[in-house]
Amino acid sequence: MNILGYFQKVGKALMVPVATLPAAAILMGIGYWIDPNGWGANSALAAFLIKAGAAIIDNMSVLFAVGVAFGMSKDKDGAAALSGFVGFLVVTTLLSPGAVAQIQGIDPSAVPAAFNKINNQFVGILVGIVSAEIYNRYSTVELHKALAFFSGKRLVPILTSFAGILIAFVLMYVWPAIYGGLVNFGESIQGLGATGAGIYAFFNRLLIPIGLHHALNSVFWFDVAGINDIPNFLGGAKSIAEGTAVPGITGMYQAGFFPIMMFGLPGAALAIYHTSNAKHKEKVASIMIAAGFASFFTGVTEPLEFSFMFLAPLLYVLHALLTGISVFIAASMHWMAGFGFSAGLVDMVLSSRNPLAINWYMLIVQGLVFFAIYYVVFRTVIVKFGLKTPGREDEEQAATMSAASGDSAELAKQYLAVLGGHDNLANIDACITRLRLTVNDMSVIDEKQLKELGAMGVVKLGANNLQVILGPMAEIIAGQMKDIRSQD
Repeated sequence: MNILGYFQKVGKALMVPVATLPAAAILMGIGYWIDPNGWGANSALAAFLIKAGAAIIDNMSVLFAVGVAFGMSKDKDGAAALSGFVGFLVVTTLLSPGAVAQIQGIDPSAVPAAFNKINNQFVGILVGIVSAEIYNRYSTVELHKALAFFSGKRLVPILTSFAGILIAFVLMYVWPAIYGGLVNFGESIQGLGATGAGIYAFFNRLLIPIGLHHALNSVFWFDVAGINDIPNFLGGAKSIAEGTAVPGITGMYQAGFFPIMMFGLPGAALAIYHTSNAKHKEKVASIMIAAGFASFFTGVTEPLEFSFMFLAPLLYVLHALLTGISVFIAASMHWMAGFGFSAGLVDMVLSSRNPLAINWYMLIVQGLVFFAIYYVVFRTVIVKFGLKTPGREDEEQAATMSAASGDSAELAKQYLAVLGGHDNLANIDACITRLRLTVNDMSVIDEKQLKELGAMGVVKLGANNLQVILGPMAEIIAGQMKDIRSQD
């Protein structure tokens, strides 16, 4: 697997722990709604809900270790997740300030400050990756009969604990430098203030075609470089009291996405519909309405973005630029809202009572402006440059806009056939919106046929890694394809 493909695999695995954030957002969001002033002090129910959500947020680092180990394991087995947990405990215990002082024989006050931050998502991701690799390599090993009980999957946590010792030994000497570098990187972006937030958002969108935006997000959204924007925002009053959040600042790497997801992209969808050929408007409308609603309500944008990403790359670059501008404006004006999943209506409503949600309603005003901007920009550019957006393709291409069958089992069989069957698929996986496949022979893949089945985009990464963008049904189709394999 090439390095790009490997980072793809890591990026996909990151979605496993990130998927726990909506639960925290819902619990804490409802708690803040019940007690918007006391944040739990005036309501036992609110305190109950806020504390329940905080239990997830406060343990994101270990969730990353467990989730990444599970997500990168070859068969998604619980033994890999357990190994991630074991490895994380070993590493963080050995690198706690007290342990470092004892091991190195130094005064506790002389322990580098980096070890006060060893319980972080960066270490969680690192341990998760190592644990998954150990699982994938050694989970089928058979030991001598005298040690047979520890063969196979039972061996993996044992090996991971020893690997944790090795990781801790290495990090004891290199972690201060790594931590310093990450902090400097985060501070360099933070030092740019709103401009830095805009730059981050611009690259966030540009990386979506290859799925590496998750890795970038982890730097700004979690405690990899000391920013930790999402947990600090969801922490609300607790974060303010602890000094880890500042009203009007915390949330700056999230807020500006709301005007784009809820308004800008639906405006683009309307422009694509209005510029489509008359005989294709009905088909285009069905695609754009579904994709636009998903973007507005949940913040899931890939179904819409992939509808023009490859057909009209210029539009996608403009979209990335406008996203950067939106995040810059929201950060500059201190209009703040946060999310636990994505910047859709659900998360906006849930975060509105959070004490860190400052002038959040202005994001709606900003969104209405961006709806108009997206509509005008997209419609003008599409017409002026004759871009082949959905409904404007040549006749041969337009035929590929057929709607996907409602029968997921039958659709999975059709995708499997077009992909060359199970013999051509070394690995089948999925994240929220895309199939992530390892193929043996890329030459047999027919992009046209995949799009005829309803795929919104096809991304080839190196010689063997393929992504097929299907929208929210991706995980269902992947599961059906695996079921077909098990039945053969």
